[in-house]
Amino acid sequence: MNENVAIIGLGLIGGSLALALKRGGRNIHITGFDRSYATADEAYRRGIVDTIAPSARAACEKADYVIFATPVNTTITLMEEALEWTFKENVILSDTGSTKNPIMQAAERLQDRGLTFIGGHPMAGSHKSGIAAAKGHLFENAYYVLTPSQSASAEQINRLSNLLTPSKGKIVILDAAEHDRMTAIVSHFPHIIASSLVGRLADQEKEQPFVKDLAAGGFRDLTRIASADPTMWRDITIQNRDELLGQLDGWLKEMNSIRSMILENDPDRIYDFFFEAKEFRDRLPSTFKGAVQGALYMTFDLHIDIPDHPGVISEITKILADEQISITNIRIVETRTDVYGILVVSFQTADDRKAARTLLEKKTDYSMHIL
Repeated sequence: MNENVAIIGLGLIGGSLALALKRGGRNIHITGFDRSYATADEAYRRGIVDTIAPSARAACEKADYVIFATPVNTTITLMEEALEWTFKENVILSDTGSTKNPIMQAAERLQDRGLTFIGGHPMAGSHKSGIAAAKGHLFENAYYVLTPSQSASAEQINRLSNLLTPSKGKIVILDAAEHDRMTAIVSHFPHIIASSLVGRLADQEKEQPFVKDLAAGGFRDLTRIASADPTMWRDITIQNRDELLGQLDGWLKEMNSIRSMILENDPDRIYDFFFEAKEFRDRLPSTFKGAVQGALYMTFDLHIDIPDHPGVISEITKILADEQISITNIRIVETRTDVYGILVVSFQTADDRKAARTLLEKKTDYSMHIL
C-alpha cells in the first residue's frame, strides 16, 4: 500500500527530502508542488517527485503526510490558506523551517480543525541552492529536530519519525521555544557576528585597501557564513527577534568585560581568557568537529601541507578522483598565521573527508589537519 507524501516547495531542502524518502524501500508516492513550473518540471524529469500538483491545495488532498519545505514566512501564509483545504482524516503536517515558534503558533488554528502538526527542522544545507543541488544524502548524520504540538500523540510522532528514517538524519524532539533559543546562539547569532565583522573590514578597507588581501585564514573561515542569502537571514532575524536580542545583550556584556580586560592589561587574565575558550572548544563533542551536521551548514575541510610546485594540486585531485571521492571546494590559503596547511579541500560529508585523509596518507607524505 502506497504512502502518499506531499512536499510543498521543491528547492534544495524539499528536493533533497524527496530523494531521501525514496531510498527507504517503502512504497512512497511523492506529490510535489512549487510555484516555479520550471522547478517542478525538473523535479519530475529527474524522478525526484512522482506527480506534479497544479496547486499546493491539490497536492495535499490525498496525502498521508504534508511537508512544507518553503521559507518560514511562506509556510505561515500557506498554513493560513490551508484552513480552507481538504485533508485526509489522519494526515500529519510538518515543515522544514529554521525557526519554530512562529510556525507552531500558526499551527494552532490547524490543530483547532483537528489536524496534527509536528514542526520539523533538518539542520543541513549546502553552498548551492535550488532543485539542481538536491541530494538524497543531504541529511545524513545531520540533526533533524521535531517540535510536536501538545496535541500530537506519541504514535503520530513515531509515524513521522519512521517516515524520515531513510534520510539518515538524527531525530531529536525539542520544544519549539527551546529550539529557537539554541539555534539563536549556535546559528542565528553567529550570522550577525560574522556580518558585523565583515562590516568592520569594509570600514577599514576604505583607509587601508590592502587589508582585504590579508583577510584569509581564520578571518575567512570565521566570516564564511556572512555570504548566506540576505533575504533568508533578514526573515530569520525578524522571526527570532526576542532570542537574538537576549543574545546581543549577553554579547555586549561580554564585550565590555573583554574591553576591561584589555584596559587592565593583566597577562594572567588575558591568558585565562584564551585558555578557557580553547579548553571549552576542545571539549566540544565530535558532533561539533564534523561527525554530525549542526545548526550551521558546514563544510568538512581537510587542511593539507603541500609544497609550492607545479602540478601538486592536480596530484591531490587525481588521487581523490581515481577513488571516486567527490570534493565541494578547493582553495589555497595565502595568509596562514592561524591555520594549518596551505591547501584546503572541502568534502560533502565527514566520511568522505575521512576516506580522503586515509587515502592521501597512503599515497603522499604530506601532513594533514582537521581543525
